[in-house]
Amino acid sequence: VFRDKVLCDIRIEADDGIIIFGHKNILISASPYFRDIFTYYNESNIDHINVRELDSTVLELLINYIYTGEIIITEGNVKVLLAAANLLQLDYVKNVCAQFLQTQLDASNCLGIKAFADSYDCMELSTSSRTYIKNRFLEVIDNDEFLSLSSTEVIKLISCNDIIVPLEEKVFEGIINWVKYELDSRKEFLPELMKHVRLPLISKQYLLDKVVDEPVLKLSPTCKDYIIEALKFHQLKYLQPFTVSQTIRSTPRQSIGFQKVILMLCWYQKKSSVIYWYDNIWQQAPTMSKCYRDGHLSVIKNQFVLAVGGFHLGSKYQIVEMLDVSSQSPCWIPMMDMLVSREDCGVGTLDNCIYAIGGFHGENCLNSVEVFDINTNRWKMVTSMSTKRSSHGVGVLNNLLYVVGGFDGDEMLNSVECYDPCLDTWAPVAAMSECRNACGVGVLDGVLYAIGGYNKSGSLKSVEAYTPSSGVWTTIADMNFCRELFGVVILNGSLHVIGGCDDKEVVLNSIEIYNPKTNTWSLKTLSKDVGWVYSGVVVNRPPHFKTYNDND
Repeated sequence: VFRDKVLCDIRIEADDGIIIFGHKNILISASPYFRDIFTYYNESNIDHINVRELDSTVLELLINYIYTGEIIITEGNVKVLLAAANLLQLDYVKNVCAQFLQTQLDASNCLGIKAFADSYDCMELSTSSRTYIKNRFLEVIDNDEFLSLSSTEVIKLISCNDIIVPLEEKVFEGIINWVKYELDSRKEFLPELMKHVRLPLISKQYLLDKVVDEPVLKLSPTCKDYIIEALKFHQLKYLQPFTVSQTIRSTPRQSIGFQKVILMLCWYQKKSSVIYWYDNIWQQAPTMSKCYRDGHLSVIKNQFVLAVGGFHLGSKYQIVEMLDVSSQSPCWIPMMDMLVSREDCGVGTLDNCIYAIGGFHGENCLNSVEVFDINTNRWKMVTSMSTKRSSHGVGVLNNLLYVVGGFDGDEMLNSVECYDPCLDTWAPVAAMSECRNACGVGVLDGVLYAIGGYNKSGSLKSVEAYTPSSGVWTTIADMNFCRELFGVVILNGSLHVIGGCDDKEVVLNSIEIYNPKTNTWSLKTLSKDVGWVYSGVVVNRPPHFKTYNDND
């Protein structure tokens, strides 16, 4: 009927003068655009309309779709079809065109597709484009589309906190390239652009070699101020790494996807090493300069990792090093040694202070405690425990430091005590049902867990849980394996027990994950042999950490 023009009662003239015939009732039923023309504007008696916004080729494709339900979309016609479908309010065609464009996204066209999607309120396509741009930022800024953006669009892009960019140097280089592309007309935008480049995150050497001597920056006093700010930040960070003030320009960008990883302390081939881990994705962390055979990792602000209790060249179990995982050029730097040599001590973090508790000094078991204050960058002694302990577990709950089990030099312990830093006092806590030496401690959702360890009966896979409100320990589900000398962290709302060994000193190459809602443990085999994992902390994902999907 449509092709043969049988009983057609409307002629539609496109912008090129070509006329397409149709039936009002069919067009009204399919398109609100035509319904408005034929019904709401009292033009039901007309037999000729002009659609000047569309050419005949596109209009005929859409009229044909209304009659047949079929349409051919290609790279060549998809944008004009989407615009025309938007005008005629043919939502299905518009959505199919948007889905087609989504499959065509690449680094050379994603900015244009994002702008096109925004023009026609294609929210899903806009969101997909925006995610693609952020994930592929380094590729996007190497294409001509980026150079053609307005200053406002560039600022909107580089001000995002979640663009994937391992090195802030790349953002700087992209901005300089954009300005130099049309230098005379764009140099006036430099101060506002450089405001959103996080210069303090750029390595000091790159600042001195590339940024300080960049000719276009010398034209702007404001840009010079940003450079001075970055250099001062590096100086302060060296002198006071924990307390240097943070601005948006000195805050690392947050990558899309998971934000936390585990940093594991391992003993492999008679030396200690640290490795980043997330869901069996591995990456070597910077090499430690000292040996931490019986040491611990602790973390401040999810960023500053302290290795405590190392020994080197006869200086035993007092050495401390720090790693800033957010740094673009991370390395371990020496910190103030502990006041007391502490072998097999316990370590915990509370209120941005690191506590080193008990341990052995020579043949003597210790009850003394010292704390590292990031504000003074020094260790100081605090009140001693009531009991001498080594190889004990440490956890923090409700702003109190709990010390669990261990060995007093004569026997293994089931006793527990807690420290209140406000009062500088220790108080006894209910004893566990079992003595636990070399156990692990984790705190999740207001519950303190004492995990594994060993006693006279051998290595343990049993676990006990304590809540301050009840004041008692209760037994929960056993782990799959007996474990001692392992790491415990909280990641993604679950308790992770990492590595360790059994009572035969066989290294356990696995992680056990506890779900408190189901009271069950799941087992995950580590895909890489890293040796004996005996400590771990959760940290912010470092800039260089890659996943299998980062380049998809």
